[in-house]
Amino acid sequence: MRVTRFVYLSAGLTCLVVAAATAAQAATLTVDLGNSQGVKSVGVFDRWDADGNANKKVNQNAKIDAPEVDFAATQSGSSRWVFSNIKPGTYDIVILAANKTRIEGFTYPPAHDFDPFFPGTATCEDQEARDFILDSISKDTQYENKVSAFYLGGDKKTIRVLVQLLRDLATSYTKGAGTMRHEIWQYNWNYGGWRKDKRTRVLDRIIMQVSELKQWHWLWEPKLGGIEVKHKDVTVHYEVPKDPDPEKLKGLYPY
Repeated sequence: MRVTRFVYLSAGLTCLVVAAATAAQAATLTVDLGNSQGVKSVGVFDRWDADGNANKKVNQNAKIDAPEVDFAATQSGSSRWVFSNIKPGTYDIVILAANKTRIEGFTYPPAHDFDPFFPGTATCEDQEARDFILDSISKDTQYENKVSAFYLGGDKKTIRVLVQLLRDLATSYTKGAGTMRHEIWQYNWNYGGWRKDKRTRVLDRIIMQVSELKQWHWLWEPKLGGIEVKHKDVTVHYEVPKDPDPEKLKGLYPY
């Protein structure tokens, strides 16, 4: 009996130690939205593993007004949204606001394992490279009839692009439905020119009525991407713009 009790006691102590270690590692992420009005929800995506591979399969039946977040915040007061005891990781924040507005953060994951990430705030200062890549994308033949490059970021060897692919013409899906997805495309400097990598990273994919889609803002905010949470509390300050500028905040606008 003494041996049995010792085994049970040891197991119990082990569980307590693991629980204490987990609690010590957890942190609080707070998103302070200041004077933003009409915010309905705030969540975060844990999109990529260390090599840039997706942590979960993209759901093509996802809804624009119901992001399938990994963690959802709880509102605290009028402007603060809190993720309590969130595990260490790198997160992209998504905000749902009034007037059919979705604002989302992103980073630039690599097309291949072991290559570095670029933050969403990365830029491409090489105007010649920008012009070439944007022209290449405008001529790229896709199933979608509207292909838009929103942001470019990288270095002298690699440039990545956040691309929106939208089809608002007739499809084989439900009558009146269109499709849209967002991807990260990678261009590599190779033998004196920029070449698109065959591999892309897909952020999302949706199917919805075009008449509804045309009413939405789905905007991409580099500042809300790649939020690192380790073992200390983190606070992100952001205000949802009342009248977003398409030149500064890229994405889908009502049309």
